[in-house]
Amino acid sequence: MMLASAPPVAVAAAAVALASALLTLPVTAQQVPDTAFRPDVGPPAYADGLSPRVALDEGHVNFHTLEGRYATFARLLASDGFRLQPSTGALTAETLDGVDVLVIANALDPRNEDDWSLPTPSAFTPDAIRAVRTWVEGGGALLLIADHMPFPGAAADLAAAFGFALLNGFAMEGDAGGPIVFRSSDGSLGDHPVTRGSRGARTDPAATFGEQIDSVATFTGHAFRVPDRATSLLTFRQGAYSLNPHEAWAFDENRPRTDVSGWSQGALLEVARGRVAVFGEAAMFSAQLAGAQAFPVGMNTLIASQNARLFVNLVRWLAAESEGAPPDRGSGPTRAEAAATPPAPPRSADSPRALRPRRPSGPRERSRWRRW
Repeated sequence: MMLASAPPVAVAAAAVALASALLTLPVTAQQVPDTAFRPDVGPPAYADGLSPRVALDEGHVNFHTLEGRYATFARLLASDGFRLQPSTGALTAETLDGVDVLVIANALDPRNEDDWSLPTPSAFTPDAIRAVRTWVEGGGALLLIADHMPFPGAAADLAAAFGFALLNGFAMEGDAGGPIVFRSSDGSLGDHPVTRGSRGARTDPAATFGEQIDSVATFTGHAFRVPDRATSLLTFRQGAYSLNPHEAWAFDENRPRTDVSGWSQGALLEVARGRVAVFGEAAMFSAQLAGAQAFPVGMNTLIASQNARLFVNLVRWLAAESEGAPPDRGSGPTRAEAAATPPAPPRSADSPRALRPRRPSGPRERSRWRRW
């Protein structure tokens, strides 16, 4: 169950406690999934066999996996009717065929798997970047997530293919650092169908994306610049800055700060027939327990009580069809052909209407799940 709104004093106290916990965590092994956290985001959007297929990249030394730190991520999407699969190989036209939404979270080049210092080479080859770009232009949807340094460095080339400029550092607001809460009341949380939870300019005019959101929390991460056509959902307030160390968490007072006021930590972009979402923080879409005291980090914290709703709205938006020509995600019927098929049995009056019908994917070899 999602937490109800809490008094400001309680939220502030929770933020201070969490900031102290985060800033004293020196090793990544202290983060484990919170298997007890199961948020309620309402009835599923999809309830038939034509639901969108979501692939989570696990082929690039990813820090977050379906059975690991993104276990809650996987449960949320499965409960909403999405079909999930890991993507453990190279990103090619063949491996992307039949995928509706590709999620890449905290990919790394093998050089940085155990060494989070500069340089941070791209996790993706030029061929992989071209394949993803072509797939998106044909109607695919990409959710690219890169946390603080070294992850922005590894994702920078892929993000640049869509016009985003990632800063390979640690984004912060205030002297203490720690979690950042973006709010609609001060404009730092953008106005968009994903945050309004209302219908947008959709192929299906009755489609909605869920409940309205007025605050979202992130847990450090990085800042980036967005292309002109993008919509920033999470915009840093005046005075935000980035620390850009040579090695993750090894902050040096002599290294200059970068002013990131007005930069983004979450943005959306429509590209030809497809869609792209870039987020500069990964824990916001997870539910983890950190450190010896098992502090909650992510959607399971008081200050992030609406993050789960944002995540579901976001993936629904990505999976919905963009304006213009129908997408080409691989073999299967056209939209007109799909519309000519017999309708599914009617749903109950309190069930949300599906965002759009989906065609089943062609046969493909299923890769072995990567274990935690």
